[in-house]
This record gives sequence, C-alpha cells and structure tokens, in this order.
Amino acid sequence: MATTALAATALYAALNALILLALTGATGRHRVRMRIMMGDGGDAHLVRLLRGHANAIEAMPMFFVMLGAGVALGAPALAVHALGLPFTIGRALHAWHFIQKDAPAWQRGAGFGLSFLAFIVLSIGLLAHAARLLLA
Repeated sequence: MATTALAATALYAALNALILLALTGATGRHRVRMRIMMGDGGDAHLVRLLRGHANAIEAMPMFFVMLGAGVALGAPALAVHALGLPFTIGRALHAWHFIQKDAPAWQRGAGFGLSFLAFIVLSIGLLAHAARLLLA
C-alpha cells in the first residue's frame, strides 16, 4: 500500500472529522443556549443543525470506507486527492450552510454537488477496479 496515498486518506479523514466536530459543537451549543436537551423542541434552527449533522454522518463513513478500500487496492495518492479534496470542500460548504441560521442556498447546493460527485466517481471507480481485479 502506498504510504502517500494512505497519508492523503488520513488527511481527508481528519479534516472531515473536524467538520463533523464543528457540526456537533454547533448543535450542542444551540441546545444549551435554547435549553433543549432532547428532541428538537420545535426550534427551526435546531432542526436545521440536526439535519446537517445527520447528513454528514450519513455520507462521511461510507466515503472513507471506499477511499480506504481503493488505497488498499493500490489507488495512487493523486486519485485520493482528486476525490478527497472535492468531497471535503463539499462537506465543509454543506456544513457551513447548516450551521448558519440563514444561509444562501448555493452553499447547500454546491456542497452537496461536490461531495456527491466525488462519492459517485469513487463508487464507480472502485467498482470498476474491483471487477477488473476479480476478473483478471
């Protein structure tokens, strides 16, 4: 396994963990400020924060499982950067959109678009590479 590809994977995993921590912190601070410890209390901003946090939890783990599998199968560091960078920028934009009370829609759209594009390219690339190895 290429050390630089693995290091690049670790870099993007750590950056995404920080994004997740920012979402967790924003949600926790809002809960304390509004004194809502369970559920959403009908608070629109808390609902928004919870949805942004949940979306990150839904997307990040599988992306990094697939990215790690790609590295284990020999993906070069350049491929890791080509997928990890747009995914991470997308997740950061998406998170920032949800952390703000009133954010422009382009942040959510661009964030989703970048991360989804990286996710789908990684999925297809991993499927093709695995099939090629299995059928060789």
